[in-house]
Amino acid sequence: MVERNYRVARGPGARGAEVDLIMRDRDGTLVFVEVRQRADGDHGGAAASVTRGKQRRCILGAKFYLQQLSVWPPCRFDVVAIDGHELTWLPAAFDAS
Repeated sequence: MVERNYRVARGPGARGAEVDLIMRDRDGTLVFVEVRQRADGDHGGAAASVTRGKQRRCILGAKFYLQQLSVWPPCRFDVVAIDGHELTWLPAAFDAS
């Protein structure tokens, strides 16, 4: 794990950015992970709760993090969805476009 709960403040009244986990894959890819948990799969479950707005905040956090690096490695955005006792890891769940 590289970072946990990486946050960027945007100022009073403006919603900041957050990345739950920043990890490095075996191949050197920097992985920005959004973790969502729901008690059960009702209403679409944990994965469905990663809205476009939440994706934008994660992408913004990733951009701020990457600005600290001299060389940008390959990157991807994963989602870890926890529904009850079931964990599902969704690699490349969304992209920065």
